[in-house]
Amino acid sequence: MTDGDLTQDAFLNGKVMIWQPRKGYRAATDPVFLAASVPARAGQTVLELGCGVGVASLCLAERVQGLRLTGVELQPEYSALARRNAAENRAEMEVIAADLAVLPADLRARSFDHVIANPPYYAAHGPAAQDTGRDRALREATPLAIWMDVALRRCRDGGYVSLIHLTERLPDLLAGFAGRASCLVLPLAARAQRPARRVIVQARKGGRAPFTLLPPLVIHEGAHHPGDGEYFTDTVRALMREAGALDLAELARG
Repeated sequence: MTDGDLTQDAFLNGKVMIWQPRKGYRAATDPVFLAASVPARAGQTVLELGCGVGVASLCLAERVQGLRLTGVELQPEYSALARRNAAENRAEMEVIAADLAVLPADLRARSFDHVIANPPYYAAHGPAAQDTGRDRALREATPLAIWMDVALRRCRDGGYVSLIHLTERLPDLLAGFAGRASCLVLPLAARAQRPARRVIVQARKGGRAPFTLLPPLVIHEGAHHPGDGEYFTDTVRALMREAGALDLAELARG
């Protein structure tokens, strides 16, 4: 993949610059929401499963300095871009080209303070995308239950697993964490009074706190876009432009 096949895109108002394929899977707001939700502190370890070109990890590294980052990515071209993006953004990030369902032995021997992921959204059946990279990123070849099991196994006791996914998969997510972690769920609604299409699930391994469903985070102002522009709410603008934190525990406390 040459530079002519890529674009360099700004995240967090240009604080993070990302090379990604011009055609194929392209990261947008989901990894930024995910990064904002991770309750990481300086010096902690973070594993991202299916890291793609590294957007979520590198946005998290911009907000929280001194993290030790590891990414796992199945597709070699995307893992190579993740390494390049980490180097050009001056972030220390180890990127391992591997199938998360068959992790290398040395990685299976490690545990992390945080495990994060933005698993593929769509079922494996149905027509495939024309671009192979996009198809692998969006269609669930590895069952969601395996993503969750691997995440929990690699997370230390008392650590956190943070995921972003479609709302319709919330029952599967909660079932996978049942008896193994306590969960906070933040729905993401495009606009006020509209159904939430995505959720952020934050699970604490071994936690015993009751399940908490938070009020939806509304992404856009108004009932519709009056023209070109983002029209983010103030809260979301701070996340997208200023590397703000999305503290689910604080939201749960009210």
